[in-house]
Amino acid sequence: MEDKVTAFLESINITTNKPFLYKQALTHSSYSYEKKKPDQSNERLEFLGDAVLELIISEYLYQTFPKLPEGKLTKMRANLVCAPSLFQIALNLKLDNFIFLGKGEEANKGNLRLSTLSSAMEAIIGAMYLDMGYERTAKKVLDFFAPFLSDLDTTLLKTDYKTLLQEYFQAKEGVTPTYTIIQEKGPDHKKEFIAIVTVKDKKMGEGKGFSKKEAQQEAARSAWESLGFITAKVQSKDFPL
Repeated sequence: MEDKVTAFLESINITTNKPFLYKQALTHSSYSYEKKKPDQSNERLEFLGDAVLELIISEYLYQTFPKLPEGKLTKMRANLVCAPSLFQIALNLKLDNFIFLGKGEEANKGNLRLSTLSSAMEAIIGAMYLDMGYERTAKKVLDFFAPFLSDLDTTLLKTDYKTLLQEYFQAKEGVTPTYTIIQEKGPDHKKEFIAIVTVKDKKMGEGKGFSKKEAQQEAARSAWESLGFITAKVQSKDFPL
């Protein structure tokens, strides 16, 4: 178990004399209950990490966009501090390789559930805060969020569903979704496209837009929602794998 924790810390370039914090952050409740140590799951660290993350992103937006009103900043933060973003970051960090799960959860590929990975990311942030303090944790977290922050649009912040869907299926099944434009209609100056996305020849979603790219994004969003990922409170039963 300690070897896995060490490997994770090396993968994200953290040196610490408190590895027990990260061990707990990587421990899913199914594992701690199986070991009859329910108080050693990552749930309390998740609670702390959620608050720390919200403060880090709030401060970043406040400093970066000094002229934006409170309402706009709130919407931007909500789009950044959410389960899909944390899930994508967790996949980028290959966090699914390091989580400790109970036997049943592991057999059901629970390490690839959106709820498991997003919660573990918050727990990791909580562990970093207790280990390194606010300033060093903020720097690390902003590095994690760099792909999202570099694409911030002050008028509208959209989730990149194509990327989410691709990373999910590549991690889960080693396959890449395929997009096909199945219909074009309307005059040339306002043509509408309809796209579908398939995985292993199975249709996962359909969408339309006034460009091929927009139609593909809408198809990806449809597929993502069909998997149950767009929910405020995520539960493992919502994500059959």
